[in-house]
Amino acid sequence: MTTRNRSGNSNRNSHRCAFCGSLFPQGRLMRPPGQNRGGICFDCIRELAAYVADRGGKPRSEENGRRAPKSSDRVELTEKALAESASPTRTLVPREIYASLDAYVIGQEKAKKTLAVAVYNHFKRIRSDANSSDVEVQKSNILLIGPTGSGKTLLAETLARTLEVPFAICDATSLTESGYVGEDVENILLRLIQAADWDIPRAEQGIIYIDELDKIARKEGVNRSITRDVAGEGVQQELLKIIEGCVANVPPQGGRKHPHQEMLQINTRNILFICGGAFDGLEEMINKRLSVGSSMGFLASNPDRADKTTDICTPLEQVTPEDLLQFGFIPELVGRLPIVSALQPLDREALVRVLIEPKNAIVKQYQRLFALDDVKLEFTDDALAAAADRALAYQTGARVLRHIVEDALLEVMYELPSLDDIGRCVVHGDAINGDASPRLYRRSGGRYLTLKSALAQSNRSTRKKTA
Repeated sequence: MTTRNRSGNSNRNSHRCAFCGSLFPQGRLMRPPGQNRGGICFDCIRELAAYVADRGGKPRSEENGRRAPKSSDRVELTEKALAESASPTRTLVPREIYASLDAYVIGQEKAKKTLAVAVYNHFKRIRSDANSSDVEVQKSNILLIGPTGSGKTLLAETLARTLEVPFAICDATSLTESGYVGEDVENILLRLIQAADWDIPRAEQGIIYIDELDKIARKEGVNRSITRDVAGEGVQQELLKIIEGCVANVPPQGGRKHPHQEMLQINTRNILFICGGAFDGLEEMINKRLSVGSSMGFLASNPDRADKTTDICTPLEQVTPEDLLQFGFIPELVGRLPIVSALQPLDREALVRVLIEPKNAIVKQYQRLFALDDVKLEFTDDALAAAADRALAYQTGARVLRHIVEDALLEVMYELPSLDDIGRCVVHGDAINGDASPRLYRRSGGRYLTLKSALAQSNRSTRKKTA
């Protein structure tokens, strides 16, 4: 579409065309009924008509006066066709899904296998529903339990990237029951619709990850609170229908719903919900249950067998629905999250692998940043080990690794663009611990320099040039 120069007349009687941006008198703009602002000028309408005629207008058939149907004609899709068009072209098998997760997530082999099988069965179920209705297979939503920094959110993000479906992340702590200050649960669906570029059929095949689900549990456990828990049990009640599957009314602008507002309708029946949380205190509940069970009956006479049972599985891997009820979740919500997968804390070896092995590893990212300045960045083995040890001390998993590396390289990244003769930077253990600066090497070779000595030599060279 051609563009025109904007008119310089910007008085009150002039209005701007929503397409070309030019100013026109009020009578030269076409507006929808009941709308007082905006509109389209007549020139743009003519160009749009020509564009539609070129792309969609077809000559009428001379025989019966009807337009001859062709493959390029637009038709309304049936419900079955919508499901087939929105679903992936090919359902990845669990082994392929696992390989994709393994490229980004270190460790957590059991959780990756659980997710791979669950996602494969979910999209296989969608395709089977579109082809036959003999047996209705219910969807299996997923609950991820693990400490912070263990990879819960990364697993969900990698899944969405692998399957090429819309993906939205929501924090459960911002949700409240309808009618109270906070976000309604329908805003979760709005974020998914926005991620699908407002394509509702495509959004109905997406994935929603609800983080910090443990924060909406009843604090008192199975005992009900005297006052209304609008940010805990109230949110759990609101989530039931959406997670199970329903036709939800979503306000297109977000915020609160009101009677005179137009709504977007979306069916959540085929949306996969993945919920995650740290669940602090759940491990102690499981240990207490296991210790009581091992002191009675058959295990009481076989203490060695009880110890072996505990060693094979970590406490979080032995979580039961009763434990989640005791933690503070209502039975209806627990029943709608049938697949529970536990993630383990990352040890020293796993943290070192997180730094260097994934496709978007932290070390690879900083090496790319330094390469843009034509500088080669290297990390020694003791530097990687020191970063892992510091991360273990923080007890926040892999999240703190980027902060540790950024802190060690901050001064170098600040001064390096001004040092043209430096072509190599080596980070060692003392640099990670803050006891020394990374080692810098000239492009011409020679002994390494500290950042302070490199700056001093650069200043002397500058003074000689200006003298």
